Amino acid sequence: MSVANSPAGTSRALKLPEGLRDRLNEILSQLAAAAGLIIVAVALSFASPYFLTSNNLFNIGVQVSIVALVAVGQTLVILTAGIDLSVGSVAGLGGILGTMVIAKLGFPVVPGIIVGVLVGAAIGVVNGLLVTQMRLPPFIATLGMLGVARGLTFIVGGENAVYGLPSSFRLFGEGQIGPVPMPIVYLIVVGAAGYVVLSRTKLGRYAYAIGSNEEAARISGIPLNRYKMAVYIISGALAGFGGMIAASLVHSGQPNYGVGLELNAIAACVIGGASLFGGVGTIGGTLIGAFLIAVITNGAVLLNITQYYQQVIIGVIIWLAVWWDQVRRRRLAAVAAQAHGRRGTEAAQDGQSSIRAQGDDGAPGEAGSARA
Repeated sequence: MSVANSPAGTSRALKLPEGLRDRLNEILSQLAAAAGLIIVAVALSFASPYFLTSNNLFNIGVQVSIVALVAVGQTLVILTAGIDLSVGSVAGLGGILGTMVIAKLGFPVVPGIIVGVLVGAAIGVVNGLLVTQMRLPPFIATLGMLGVARGLTFIVGGENAVYGLPSSFRLFGEGQIGPVPMPIVYLIVVGAAGYVVLSRTKLGRYAYAIGSNEEAARISGIPLNRYKMAVYIISGALAGFGGMIAASLVHSGQPNYGVGLELNAIAACVIGGASLFGGVGTIGGTLIGAFLIAVITNGAVLLNITQYYQQVIIGVIIWLAVWWDQVRRRRLAAVAAQAHGRRGTEAAQDGQSSIRAQGDDGAPGEAGSARA
């Protein structure tokens, strides 16, 4: 019997490649999050007659846009096995400084928005340097920046909100393209760009590689520091952009904006299938997670459920998502170990078959010598 027709050959033919197996697990995680979103949406459509109205659905889109934008940047960071706890404070600082240069220095609206984005990017540079040059754990580096950025927000802007913004600034957050609000348009553009970055560029491929096995990525020649810096800069810039959108929606710069935003962004990533251990996650999954949080929050408001219950529900969902990620990782490790053992067994069997075949053909070997 040939090896191809043997049981070992059959198992080898049916075995899925490791990359395909990991991809299928990612898809399953996204489908689970999508299924949860659909179930919650269907339940709320029966529980409240206002849920499926166009106004409410657009409101959900506007509410989720800032969290989702920030979560796109957070996804890149988490893929490298890092985390950015400073995005909420960065959004607040970017919003304050961006509105201040418009209201007090007379900057036009577009340059003012760019200032807010650049402030976030600059803080991303600092976060990246703390992680890559000072070798601080990402949790500690960005936790410290959370406090620094929040303190700077009140030092620079004081405890008062920034008013006196031109009416054109309101259009940045409250304008529409046809029936679609501008925040949803920004989300679509940023989400599409994030998808392209992860699936079509070196930054995306290297982010996955760094998060999966940093040492292997280093040995293969990937410039770790450069790409880690890049993901923190993108995360900070998107946080600053989100802060400017929020300022436009309330037509003022609020120094206390962004408190807790980092937790919602991380929750969106985790619920959407991203692994806090790095190397696993997608932009699509993150957006699904963000919409699930927004739908739960919106439904709770429609049903007059207090925010405390909302926090409990979202917290439980995060527990379940992280628990499932750990279960998935253990299963993958077990399958990989089993496959490694199977390959060793098959190699040994192939070697024994080769020795027997040589003996049958009269070639030098133990079987041939004994027959002679």
